[in-house]
Amino acid sequence: MSERKAGDSMAAKTAIIGNEQGNVESDFLSDKKLKEKWQRIAKKLQMELGEDLFSSWFARMEAEQFVGGQLVVSVPTRFLRNWVDSHYASALNRVCQSELGSMESVSVVVRTRGLPTRQSHLPHSMPEVAQAANSNVVYGTATSPPDVLSFTGRGSPIDKALSFESFIAGKSNALTHAAAIRVADANSGSPLSFNPLFIHSAAGLGKTHLLNAISARISQHQPERKVLYITAERFMYHFVAALKAKDVLSFKDFFQSIDVLLIDDFQFLQGKTMQQEFCHTFNSLVDAKRQVVVAADVPPSQLGSIDQRMRSRFAGGLVVDIQAPELELRRKILNGRLAQAQRKDNSLYIGDDVIEFIANRITSGGRELEGALNRVIASQQLTRAKITVDLAALALRDMDRQSEPTRIRIDDILRIIGHHYSVTRADLLSPRRARSIVRPRQVGMYLAKKFTPRSLPEIGRRFGGRDHSTVLHAVRKIEDLMKGDDILAREVSMLGKLVEQR
Repeated sequence: MSERKAGDSMAAKTAIIGNEQGNVESDFLSDKKLKEKWQRIAKKLQMELGEDLFSSWFARMEAEQFVGGQLVVSVPTRFLRNWVDSHYASALNRVCQSELGSMESVSVVVRTRGLPTRQSHLPHSMPEVAQAANSNVVYGTATSPPDVLSFTGRGSPIDKALSFESFIAGKSNALTHAAAIRVADANSGSPLSFNPLFIHSAAGLGKTHLLNAISARISQHQPERKVLYITAERFMYHFVAALKAKDVLSFKDFFQSIDVLLIDDFQFLQGKTMQQEFCHTFNSLVDAKRQVVVAADVPPSQLGSIDQRMRSRFAGGLVVDIQAPELELRRKILNGRLAQAQRKDNSLYIGDDVIEFIANRITSGGRELEGALNRVIASQQLTRAKITVDLAALALRDMDRQSEPTRIRIDDILRIIGHHYSVTRADLLSPRRARSIVRPRQVGMYLAKKFTPRSLPEIGRRFGGRDHSTVLHAVRKIEDLMKGDDILAREVSMLGKLVEQR
């Protein structure tokens, strides 16, 4: 009887020891088993989130170890870790729990580039995991990746001459000027008055000047803040370079670190992938209370190439425009530029009557006014004649006609073409090749080439991201057709008059 009891007791002890060993094994996975588990977890995440989201945020996540019921996974950059933390913590924890039933928490760490963050299988060698045992998903930091995308040299060149001191304000730009100063003078950490600030105007009216001025003032008075001025084309260039280098996450991490982002010529941002990437960057900065300033030649509502959500985010900030300068402002611009020229040549003299003539003759932006003044000065220096109104009239005899097309925008042409042919703007910009769409699109490209100063590549970008050869073909096609088709010739002529009289 006693032998039977002893045998039962020994069997019970053996079962307990076996269960404890099983628990230890279930709390630790070999590299091979962990890899198999992670592959199943990744497939579940992909099915739950979709291919696009999975590729963006989880494709480069790796499982490092599973010890003591705690899973350690790693990602290449701090930006990726923070984004998963903010948006996908619960999804990651839920899917991992379904595969690792004994899991207590997930720890996401940043690994050194190209080298996984490997640690001992012993729980006491995991300080980050131990410190965060009370939470379901923990985000620690291993060795930080090197700053491959250095901050210096990433943006577009800054023109130091384009400062607030050299910007001449008037009625047509007073609100935009005041908003730019408010952004530039805001202290780091203080609540933002408006975010984003969206500035729009025709070419040459001062958008780029104000963006340069904001960058210069913040860099001068708050050098600890990271300020980046960049054009849309340069943003696209860096993104394409990151794609080629297979280093998109470092690209994201770099832009995430910016305190003030100033992006110019936003209307040139083309391509669905490019716009999605900017949207991620924009949302992360705005959500983190970082200042964003955007400049374009049209208001957000007319940015047909971007989706409605992005237009809505732009409209949710402060949208301001710059109008063509009024007569008084044109006088001030000319006098300011004349004073600069006289500091270089104190013998230069231009009377008020000549300044008044130029201000009334050139009614477009500051660039054209400065160009007109330079032309008059050059004419005097080359001919040694006295600067008079007659000399100015001779020097500017064709300039008012040259500056006229700059006031015609491609958006005006798209609107007129769409109304005349009953074609939507979306169809004109789409890749559709139906004859009812191709012909109006070609006419629009022809008119854009004739009435605007835009280059062929610029026109192509504004017509749905097409290349310059497509625009050139369209222009030549319409020219050839008009030679043998009087009806088309009259139709295009009429549309041209509508564009001029818009």
